[in-house]
Amino acid sequence: MRFSLWASLSNPWADVLDGARHAERTGWDGVYVADHFMADVPGPFPPDTPNLEATAAVAALAAATERVRLATLVFGITYRHPAVLAKWAATTDHVSGGRLLLGLGAGWQENEHAQYGIRLGPPGERVERFEEALQVVRGLLDDDVTTVAGEHYTVTDAIAWPKPVQERLPILIGAKGPRMLGLVARYADEWNMWSSPALVAEHRAVLDQKCDAIGRDPGEIATSTQALVFVLDDDAKAEELEGAMGERPCVAGTPARIAERVAQWRDVGVDELIIPDFTLGTGSQRADALDTLIERVAPGFR
Repeated sequence: MRFSLWASLSNPWADVLDGARHAERTGWDGVYVADHFMADVPGPFPPDTPNLEATAAVAALAAATERVRLATLVFGITYRHPAVLAKWAATTDHVSGGRLLLGLGAGWQENEHAQYGIRLGPPGERVERFEEALQVVRGLLDDDVTTVAGEHYTVTDAIAWPKPVQERLPILIGAKGPRMLGLVARYADEWNMWSSPALVAEHRAVLDQKCDAIGRDPGEIATSTQALVFVLDDDAKAEELEGAMGERPCVAGTPARIAERVAQWRDVGVDELIIPDFTLGTGSQRADALDTLIERVAPGFR
């Protein structure tokens, strides 16, 4: 399994950079960031929580790191025109020396669309628009010339040079509904969702069925997931904390207890665990938590 850090862009840039560089030095496999302009409302964070912009952050991390894979969870296609995003992705793949994983999603957060005057649309429309966007992105990344004549996007004899450093720049899709999982089966190299082990197993079974229906080997699509992680020294307190989180995917406790949960994800086919730093503190506290996870949990799964 791979172990990656989700660096919160609500932190100051110096803190984001420090966390990413610490992860690189200490053996983490990747660094992810979210793509939002503001906190969701209602949600766990105040509405005026700062949020750095994701394309700038990933490009900066590409120049500031040398080894870790860099990725997004996930670019909202509603406010990222796919042709422009493909150009950004190819450029950032060059800056990083071929380390970009392009995370894409159909868009969902209502308040950022409403405040910025960007159309979100109903769920069915979002899925249709997203499929057209995937055709545009994949075409511009891979092909000499791309034409897509859709209801939402039109590109005509479009070129995009240079191509990425990677022969096939991988696309991650964040999805959990049946129609979106159908797009994962057709277009994705990696699939992602927040999950417990049981939940990811349930949705992975649907994805495998979608792959079988179009004749694609399900093994070609990696599975990644994330949950809130709390590193504690008391498993009794950890069990109480997990219960208080309700349906929010969460694992808490000593390294041994966390490893038990990671084993459950591994056993249902998860290839990568992404750990948000939201619950790990900042500075030396976060560094200590990251070191505990990578030194005392990760080795048993590599």
